[in-house]
Amino acid sequence: MAHDSVKLYSAIYVALLAAATLNFLLFESTFVEFTYAQAVGGTLLIATIKTLLIVAYFQHLRWENRSLTYLMGIALALTMLLMAAATYSIS
Repeated sequence: MAHDSVKLYSAIYVALLAAATLNFLLFESTFVEFTYAQAVGGTLLIATIKTLLIVAYFQHLRWENRSLTYLMGIALALTMLLMAAATYSIS
């Protein structure tokens, strides 16, 4: 495992805090008016970035073997496929 530093984790934490603030501003901003679709799209993009940061650094996946990273990616892809199939079976 790589050398973990408080400075790195603090920077990731600040980035996550900034992303959460940006999420709030997408829906509540009075300076720039976003449509609901733009706000939802921005929220999904920010959520993806936040998830990647958390998985890579706080769950230490960045320093694991590539095979474990690929396994997690396959699990995510299969979960997305299952959710898509469930969406079609409900409607």
